[in-house]
Amino acid sequence: MTRWTASQVSEVAPDAASLAAARKLAVPGPWRETGCSEVLVWGQCQGSGKTPYQVSVDLVGPAYRCACPSRKFPCKHALALLMLWAEGVIDESGQVAAFAEEWATQRAERAAGPSRAATDSAPDPAARAKRLEQRLGRMDAGVEDFRLWLADLVRGGLAAARTQPYSYWDTAAARLVDAQLPALAERVREAGSQVHARREWAAYLLSEVGRWWTITSAWQAREHLDDVDLAEVRVAVGWAQSSEEVRDNDVRPGPWTVLGAVRTDDGRLQQQRTWLAHDEGEVVAVLDFAGYGQALAVPQLSGARLDVDVARYPGAAPRRALFRDPPTGAVPVTALPGRTSLAEVHAAAARRLGRTPWGERHPAPLADVRVVPDGERWRVSDGTGSLPVADGSPVWTLLAVSGGEPVDVFGEVESGTFRPLAVWLDDGVMGL
Repeated sequence: MTRWTASQVSEVAPDAASLAAARKLAVPGPWRETGCSEVLVWGQCQGSGKTPYQVSVDLVGPAYRCACPSRKFPCKHALALLMLWAEGVIDESGQVAAFAEEWATQRAERAAGPSRAATDSAPDPAARAKRLEQRLGRMDAGVEDFRLWLADLVRGGLAAARTQPYSYWDTAAARLVDAQLPALAERVREAGSQVHARREWAAYLLSEVGRWWTITSAWQAREHLDDVDLAEVRVAVGWAQSSEEVRDNDVRPGPWTVLGAVRTDDGRLQQQRTWLAHDEGEVVAVLDFAGYGQALAVPQLSGARLDVDVARYPGAAPRRALFRDPPTGAVPVTALPGRTSLAEVHAAAARRLGRTPWGERHPAPLADVRVVPDGERWRVSDGTGSLPVADGSPVWTLLAVSGGEPVDVFGEVESGTFRPLAVWLDDGVMGL
């Protein structure tokens, strides 16, 4: 397998702190019995204790294992080992270490075995119907209560709403949680913070209130919606569908190419979004979540071509999806799939918003765009239009890589701004 670049190693780091700690360990001194093959990299790293940590990396997954107590994946030891491998410090001589071979064998056996256990008995249909009726009644009452709260908010004016303490928003969100409407509750909590943090708070709050009203109106008219629109409304209110329900339905075989990925953390929940493109043009988003103290799924490398089956959730395109099994056969790709113009991205986003007005993010595989200054902000621009770059984006990294020349960039369009996730160059792909 082709050795990773330093930027690819950085891309799989769970956070900046782990990356910084790994750089301190990426020297030959603490390492011994290192080696690599076509699919594995391994080594032992001396820590503070007497016994060195055994570290193994499966490059195909990718997957990571370390004997250290860290709950981050990959940990600093695995990252440091990858850095040494990327720099060519670790060669392919020698036999695979016993601990690495044992781990690889166990992974192969798990992959070959039954993927999931069959249930012994089916649930009672009558009890299930009763629980569903009770939940719908609770949700309907919660939606009606929330619409009254929204009407009071609008009647009092946006300026008055901005002066309210955070408890005003948090109390409304808590009532939505009690009504089993968690996605709406999260939107309200976020608005309570954003109305004080944003410069253009009035436009933001007006848009959010409009989305909330549209979502609740769609929920009340759900009996008249088709399956696609009903699925979108369920997501908007937070009625989750279990992965087991999705895993064996609407499956599309690979290969899939990783367009880019991003991690977010609001202090309560971590989210990882991985955008994939099929050879026939379909784009999906794989979402992974982790609560406080939990580890997110191992990120996939931007530009990797994955031999994997993907199961898709119901809804409008671009749809959410999940990996049916761990991806294998990652091969690097350098040409951005579906590369298009800003004008076409605007048109696709408009079509999506016409169907689901509360939609938040839209994939944007942009071809030959430049990063240009616009007063105190930066924009991505081509011959068909431009978009402001989202706050907090790695603009300087993108400028350094592109040298001010047109490049292919994949990112997300959200709230009228562009968040770059990966830059596609002739000699490789760099996650941002």
